[in-house]
Parts: sequence; structure tokens; C-alpha cells
Amino acid sequence: MKTLTNLMLATALTATTAAPVLADGHAQKWDMPMAYSASNFHSENGVKFADCVREGTSGAIDITVHASGSLFKGADIKRAIQTGQVPIGERLLSGHQNENAVFGFDSVPFLATSFEASGKLMEAAKPKLTEVLADQNLTLLYSVPWPPQGFYFKKEVNSVADMEGIKFRSYSNATARLAELTGMLPVTIEAAEISQAFATGVAESMISSGATGYDRKVWESLTHFYEVDAWLPFNHVMVNSDVWGGLDEATQGAIQACADTAAADGLAASKAYTQFTLDGLAAGGMTVQRAGDTLVDELKVIGETMTAEWLEAAGDDGASIVETFKSMQ
Repeated sequence: MKTLTNLMLATALTATTAAPVLADGHAQKWDMPMAYSASNFHSENGVKFADCVREGTSGAIDITVHASGSLFKGADIKRAIQTGQVPIGERLLSGHQNENAVFGFDSVPFLATSFEASGKLMEAAKPKLTEVLADQNLTLLYSVPWPPQGFYFKKEVNSVADMEGIKFRSYSNATARLAELTGMLPVTIEAAEISQAFATGVAESMISSGATGYDRKVWESLTHFYEVDAWLPFNHVMVNSDVWGGLDEATQGAIQACADTAAADGLAASKAYTQFTLDGLAAGGMTVQRAGDTLVDELKVIGETMTAEWLEAAGDDGASIVETFKSMQ
């Protein structure tokens, strides 16, 4: 995972025959906020992307990555990019489903449960997603999926009834609704605050990938991880459209070349990280296993409810995304 830079640099350097120059003739220093820890594969990929851009633009664009929500908390990153507080950043757009239901396309339970399926879902959703973002002064550069989502608990759980009353970490409309439908109590917690929340009992459970739990060493507070492959949400790297429009074509081309490579390398890293982090959770002392049939069947019923609700909220746009996705199967 730490050997991707050379490929990214080579891709960017071949994107243009001359070193790009900004329209105003000056170099720019860009701060790039990211919500997850510096050791997370998304953040590592972001650093490699930044290195690639710096080299590919001959220093015209110098990006500094700020991981762990250190510059802006996760929930604030998208608006910071929109309003020009920063020119670029990464955000889990499903956390903004209250703005536009389309942002929740990748958090519909059991719609896309594998890397292959999630890739097709992203392809189906990208035209509309790009359009919605453009209306918000945002240009999408690249997207990278998380590994499949599973449940973390402090106890053995074999059915939805066992979840009753558990304090559940929520980060989006979908996760909050999931908590409600399973009888859990949703508590909004940023990614950077996960370890403290579990250590202090503010939260007792979450749905996330093995990667998040591994990075935050949740085995210090939690005991069980159940694989259910509920969905594979995407992190999206976006740039302020006004800033993007101020770049010359050569600079845009070099940055986009790095972005395309980051998307491919991020996907590869996510796949590699999946089993690695599950093994890491087990090594930390957690029980890691597939959820039992009873729990999975009950969750799928809840998933059907959530799917219907999302389709109603997303209207024709949501129906078109799902229809296009299913036509790819």
C-alpha cells in the first residue's frame, strides 16, 4: 500500500508534454482535509495523490493533506470545499443524504454487497452525482470504496432483538434509520472520535468496515465483529469548481490523471485491506465471524424497508440509478 506513488507520478507526467502553468502564472498551495486517521488507506492514498499532483504540475499545485479531521471535522469538509475555505477535500457523501437523497445511493442496504457490484453502482450513479455536485460548486475528482460494512458490538448478537437499547454510532441518515429499525439508540459520532466514544461508553456499537475498527483499535473496547456486507460506501475527493475553473487545461489534465490513478489504486488498496484488517481485529482479541442466518435474514427485511424509503426520497433519480445498476448485472 505504500508503493503506489511511482505509478501515479508516471501517469500524471505523461498526461501532458509540457509542465503545466496556472492561468495566473503563480503556484498554489492547497490544504486537503480528510476525516480519517493518517494510517487509514484512504488517507495514505490521498497523500500519494498529493505527491503525484505536486510532481505532475511541477510544483504549480502543492497539496498538503490534513488527516484525522484535524483541519475540519468530517461533517464540515464538504461545505468547506463548497465555500472556498479549502480548495479540495475528501468526504463520505452519504453523510449528506439530508441535502439530496442521491448522496445515499451507496448506503442502500444489500443493494451492492461486493466490490464488483459497488463499482457498477458507482458507474450508474456517477452522472447524476456529478450533476448534483456541480450545482453545489463541486467537481468530483475520484471516488474510492470502503470494504464491506459489518457490525461491531460489545457482546454476542444473534438476532435483531439482541440489539435492543444498544447505543449505536451514527454518521448518516442511513445509519440513524438502521438504528431506529433495529431498536438501537443512534448517537452521532465523527470518525476521529470513535475510539474515545467506545472507551467512555458514549457508543457501544457501529456499522463500519474492518478498516475503521482496525485503524481505531476498537478491540480495546468492543468484542465482536459480524460480517454482513451491508454496503460499500464511497469516499469522494472533490475540488471547488471555481478553483478548478481557474486552472489551465494542462494543469487540470495532470491533476485528473493523478485522480484516475488514485481511484484505481484506492480500489486495490481497499480490497487488500479487507482481509488484512479483519485478521487484525481478530489478532487484537475480537471475535470475527459471518453473521448468523437469523440475523442476516432479519437485517435484509429491514434493508427492504430502507430501500423503499430511499427510492421514495430519491424519486426518479433514485429509480434511474437502481434501474441502470440492475441492467449491468
